[in-house]
Amino acid sequence: MNRKKNWIIFGGVTLTLCIITVLFFWFKSDQSNETATIESEENIEEVIEQVQEKDEEMTQEENNFSSSLKNAVESTISLFVRNNYKIVAIGDSLTQGVGDLSNNGGYVGVIEDNLSDNEHAVTIENYGKRGNRSDQLLKRLEEDKIQASIKKADMILLTIGANDIMKVVKTNFMNLQEEPFEQERKAYKQRLQKIFDKMLALSPEADIYLIGFFNPFEGYFEDIEELDNILNNWNQTGRQLTLNHPQLHYIPTNDLFQLRDVDLLADDNFHPNTTGYTLIGERVLTYIRPTIETAQEETEHQNAITQE
Repeated sequence: MNRKKNWIIFGGVTLTLCIITVLFFWFKSDQSNETATIESEENIEEVIEQVQEKDEEMTQEENNFSSSLKNAVESTISLFVRNNYKIVAIGDSLTQGVGDLSNNGGYVGVIEDNLSDNEHAVTIENYGKRGNRSDQLLKRLEEDKIQASIKKADMILLTIGANDIMKVVKTNFMNLQEEPFEQERKAYKQRLQKIFDKMLALSPEADIYLIGFFNPFEGYFEDIEELDNILNNWNQTGRQLTLNHPQLHYIPTNDLFQLRDVDLLADDNFHPNTTGYTLIGERVLTYIRPTIETAQEETEHQNAITQE
């Protein structure tokens, strides 16, 4: 009888210890997952902060950026005092948002989330098209729908040129030399100037922002240093053209994708992933902020005159 009682006690203790052990490891695993999620989120926040610090140095502005993306969003929204501000985004797959698994529209979606609220809505129309080269975009600018949209635009965001380079890569895949890229760069310069001229003719008062491209070829041709020089030359071509008119502006992005701590490319090693698009969106917001502030001041001045 005592032996049976002892076995019952022993079994009860053993069962209790098993339950405690299972609960302990379950709780620890759950806590570990939470920690991993938090660390991942903090990692992205840290990258965004690094980009914002770079932008402060590049633009030499006195703005103190918040370490929180939410605060950055709220400060940008507060700049709008009118409800008819229209932005047209046009260009290639970077504008379309290819590679953004969140299906939020890439960098354009990031900007739209930041600039839109119920009281002061900002309309953004997206004409990004995967695979578009500069010659194809020139033809699209003849379409009635696109022309009508640009005519009403206060601001135009443009990504174009990466597919022009990719065309040269495909044509000269077995013998990548700088000469064919240089020849195509000169043709690209002429087409890009025509794109600017067409947009300014359609919307003479709009500010146009050319968003530079990063080096998407490092994943394929990381040992070919010439490709870095080629990308820099093409970006410099776009930057120089924007210096010829006060309403043309250039936004660099190549430095964003030189960060090594976070994966910023999609599985195709060509397009940005969701995090990459977030950084591009943040960079664009930094550059368009002065234009938005100017629009605010002009609107306030006009309202003051009307009320007098």
